[in-house]
Amino acid sequence: MGVDYYNVLKVGKSATDDDLKKAYRKLAMKWHPDKNPNNKKEAEAKFKQISEAYEVLSDPQKRAIYDQYGEEGLKGQVPPPGPGASFSNGGGPTVFRFNPRNAEDIFAEFFGGSSPFAGMAGMGGMGGRGARSPFGDGMFGGFGGTENVFRSFGEGAPSAGPRKATAVENKLPCTLEELYSGSTRKMKISRNIADASGRTMPVEEILTIDVKPGWKKGTKITFPEKGNEQANVVPADLVFVIDERPHEVFKRDGNDLIATQKISLPDALTGCTVTLNTLDGRTLNIPVTEIVSPGYEKVVPREGMPIAKEPGKRGNLRIKFDVKFPSRLTPEQKAGIKRILGGAS
Repeated sequence: MGVDYYNVLKVGKSATDDDLKKAYRKLAMKWHPDKNPNNKKEAEAKFKQISEAYEVLSDPQKRAIYDQYGEEGLKGQVPPPGPGASFSNGGGPTVFRFNPRNAEDIFAEFFGGSSPFAGMAGMGGMGGRGARSPFGDGMFGGFGGTENVFRSFGEGAPSAGPRKATAVENKLPCTLEELYSGSTRKMKISRNIADASGRTMPVEEILTIDVKPGWKKGTKITFPEKGNEQANVVPADLVFVIDERPHEVFKRDGNDLIATQKISLPDALTGCTVTLNTLDGRTLNIPVTEIVSPGYEKVVPREGMPIAKEPGKRGNLRIKFDVKFPSRLTPEQKAGIKRILGGAS
């Protein structure tokens, strides 16, 4: 079964919500890393396990799955609700799997603020340190010990309101053609929604993303509060981040497109025509009449990527050249080249 969450919190399998809260409060305060500077590594491990146990057992659905399948089922094949998410680009249904939240986040949420002592920040002699850590040097001296702190900042403490879950990001790979012409993408997600009684159930939704011409890698599309719903937490935003798939011919440089063309040495010296198929299916025949010297680029204006913030405008197409030199020359060829190019400057 893996970790015994009931044993971690020192409660029975019939423990009520109040039992779990009391157990978590006592153990979390005891093992918080800031209160255990001399054995911080051990405390961090225990604190994390205590927080994970409380997160599972205080959620009816997670608890039911844990009771039936154990820790392995909760984190493996069985798709329980949880704050973590993974997405699918159409290759079958997406599942949300339980990924334990940060222990400090659970701790802060439990006490309704950044710490159970946040309300005392800035009071005499504390200088605001309580907002950072409930266990800083001298924190308990003026309050008659830990038990008084519990009475002052227990369940009855004013809540800072529901926290918002951390945004969930997922890459959205796009071809250069899609970013050139624009496209519409349909993304299927699965998430948990809560009814009036607080019970959650999985639902599938289709999100539509209109990729605009000229969007760049790193562009973010946000769907507010489309993450999992759970008690006392504002659902996370779902954020898709544009990523750019490699292209066989073109590379993108800002709003410009770069293509590298292989040509022979005679063509580099005497001129040639470069033929390229554009990202929207047109054929360009580009005459190169200049001598292609090292580092030379042929610039074709307005044949680059659309500029998203300036509709109707485009970057440039820049053609670079890879000149293929002959592997050897006969004496007659060398003499001929010297004769022809001898007077060139």
